[in-house]
Parts: sequence; structure tokens; C-alpha cells
Amino acid sequence: MLITIHQPQYLPWLGYLDKIDKADVFVILDNVQFKKNEWQNRNRIKTAQGCQWITVPVLYRFPEKINEVMINNRANWSRKHLQALITNYSKSTYFDNYKSVFEEIFSRNWDRLVDINIEIIKFLMDALEIKTKLVMASDLKLREEPTERLIDICKALNGNRYLAGKDGSKYMNLELFDKEGIEVIFQDFKHPEYNQLFGEFEPCMSTIDLLFNYGDNSPQILRGK
Repeated sequence: MLITIHQPQYLPWLGYLDKIDKADVFVILDNVQFKKNEWQNRNRIKTAQGCQWITVPVLYRFPEKINEVMINNRANWSRKHLQALITNYSKSTYFDNYKSVFEEIFSRNWDRLVDINIEIIKFLMDALEIKTKLVMASDLKLREEPTERLIDICKALNGNRYLAGKDGSKYMNLELFDKEGIEVIFQDFKHPEYNQLFGEFEPCMSTIDLLFNYGDNSPQILRGK
């Protein structure tokens, strides 16, 4: 059983979906400290002026965990995000296939950041035909030390292999995995190139960039087929 684990991101990039796709179980690490100005409440889309950040404003108080962070709904962020997608992707080939999905998502009243992130992750998995099982880390009994937490997750789910990010060795104690008989594999994601709007290819955009440009062909591009 191959397990992978990651914090819930907002409109995540293709490498995030590749990691989920390669695992049997994806554990959403929602019960660790929120990191401001990273990927948990923002991501990038491509525009005629270059890359543009779109950010969900949050009411964050250190040291809140991700699943405790509330959205600042005093800001009219959802309308702005939907308009950003319409402005920059309405001329893409498959935008109309997904427009109603995002209209529905952004019309809802989201209180917790984690909830909209999970909703979007599930949508992207479905659009990319990813069948990996989802589990919430907050539903498991785990230790707090980072490596021990990962090991506890793998053991709770009967995982004998763990898929880490390419830089995972920088923060994990690999000897502890070895002692527990858990093989660690490192992700080796090579970003596919595809035709985008607005000139030369720009990697590491939100996955929606691929969907709006390639629609039902996106799963094959993700998997390099």
C-alpha cells in the first residue's frame, strides 16, 4: 500500500495532483500548523501580463492549525477569483466545460479554508480521473513529531511504502522509516509542456490552467501519454 501525505492547497499545481495519482491513499494533512504566504491559501494562474497570484484572505492567528483557519469573508474575494478566471481563461478551448463548476464553488459561503480546498481537490481529482482514496489526518491518532506523524499515518493505513516530495529527505528521519519497515519513495515529477494562452509555456500554474486548455485530454497530459 503506497501512502502519500500533503497539506491541503488552494487550486493546487500539477505536481500535487501527480503525487495523489501515484498513491493508493492520499492523506490530507489538515492538522498541522498553517503557513502564511505559502500554497495553502493561494496559487497562480497565467494572464496576458504574466503569472498572477489569487489569494484567499484568512483570519489567521499563530499557531492555528490548517483546519482551524477561517476565511476573511469581509473581503469580496470569491467574486474576484471567479472574475479572474473568466477574464484570463474565457477564450481557452474548454473553459465553458468547467465554468459552471467554479461559479457554483465561488457562490457558496465558505467559512473554513480547509473546506474549499478539499472541495477543489476532489473536483480536480475527478476531472483528471484520479481514483486515489482520500483520508483526513485529523481523523487519525498521531504523534506530533513530523517524522513520527508520517510513520503513524502509514501504519494506521497499513501502508508499507511512503511517497515523499522530492525534498522530503531534508526534513524526514529516514532511519525511523527503515526501522518501521516502511519504504520511502521520492516523487520525480517532470512537468509536461502544453499549449497555453498568452505566449510561451509557463510551468507550475494551477492545475486549472491545464483543464481550461485541454479538457478531457488533461489526464493523458498529466501522465505523459
